[in-house]
Amino acid sequence: MARCGDGKFLFCVLFLSCCIATLAERLVDCCNDVHRATIERRSLADYRRQFRGQGCDIDAVIFVTRRGKELCVATDSPGLSDVMRHVDYLKKFCKEKNYRHRRCFGVKRV
Repeated sequence: MARCGDGKFLFCVLFLSCCIATLAERLVDCCNDVHRATIERRSLADYRRQFRGQGCDIDAVIFVTRRGKELCVATDSPGLSDVMRHVDYLKKFCKEKNYRHRRCFGVKRV
């Protein structure tokens, strides 16, 4: 007796493995140049880290302004940890105030 289901099963396995491989690739948004000017802390709303070797060429911190603009800063910049602490404090403050305080403009909900 011929089994018709074997071809369909093999096709399904191949199709699913292709879909999983496609979903496993993640898009990495990297900055290739760093900002050297002084950063105005009041304009920042968030940040994320970028690591060399994880899809990006340089180590950097990407700050997001309240208006959605991104600024790349080198990890060896003076005062970087203070600015990051300020943004962390702002995000915590806004969460406690339910994002309704005037200082929370542009801060994304966590």
